[in-house]
Amino acid sequence: MKNFFTSVKFKVLVFLLVLMAGFLAYAGANGRWSAAPQELLATALVPFQRLGRMISGGIEAMYERTVAIDEVLAENEALKEELNRLRREMVDYDDMKAENELFRAYYNIRDTYSDYELVTAFVIGRDPLEKYYSFTIDRGSRDGVAVDDVVISPEGVVGRVASVSYNYAEVLTLLDPAVSMGAAVGRTRDIGLAEGESMLAQETRLKMSYLPREARVAAGDLVVTTGLGGVFPSGLVVGTVEDMLPESSGKSMYAVINPAADVRTITSVFIITDYEPDTVFSASAAEDTAAEESAGTVPEDTAQQTVPAGEEE
Repeated sequence: MKNFFTSVKFKVLVFLLVLMAGFLAYAGANGRWSAAPQELLATALVPFQRLGRMISGGIEAMYERTVAIDEVLAENEALKEELNRLRREMVDYDDMKAENELFRAYYNIRDTYSDYELVTAFVIGRDPLEKYYSFTIDRGSRDGVAVDDVVISPEGVVGRVASVSYNYAEVLTLLDPAVSMGAAVGRTRDIGLAEGESMLAQETRLKMSYLPREARVAAGDLVVTTGLGGVFPSGLVVGTVEDMLPESSGKSMYAVINPAADVRTITSVFIITDYEPDTVFSASAAEDTAAEESAGTVPEDTAQQTVPAGEEE
């Protein structure tokens, strides 16, 4: 019992009794005995009312935040859809721009090679490990493309078709040792064989073999196809001479050729689908092409000659 009078419970009870006595005294002094129970109850309920308001306000705030989050998520979804739409439009725009550029190049090159049927194509695939930069185009047998069709660009020879499927084809570039073509130096009319060479391909160069030791070929000379070999038509620009070196046998020379077309970055090409060799090499084709070297074009009459096309090893 002694412990009860010294406990915290007893002290709280005394405090409440004193508080109640004070409240009753205050009510009696002000003549408010009838309202005392109500006021006492109201006083006791004040903390609970405050707690209720806090809970109510918290729930309302939580609801408002939930609604706001839903609205933000809906706006984000709408913005994502708008962004995707703009991206699709940008892709469509880029596609149309690329097609317009290809068609513009087509009409320019068609004037130069008016004797040939040309099919336009986009590069759609590359093997990053392929050291000769072969690639896949979006044209196949349904478009009239066949194996050994010549592939060109407005700059010059690109290569030849190696294999064909219904709607795509594989192209070997002129840097590949499997691709070779009869070629002539426009200024000197020296004739040789332009072909891919493994070591030179690492520097995106090719080799023009079987040039005579007395050849007057110099750096900067333009090299064009002769038509010899029956694959490449005559008068197509191959590239320019970069250097002249002796063959290992010492009996002839070879030229290092810098290709006119950059096969590493090319994105669109043209395929000659109707070439049929029927003549022999005409030296005037190389001469006429050299005359146009400074203008960067190949004359139409040169393209019309069938300076016998390239040879395949």
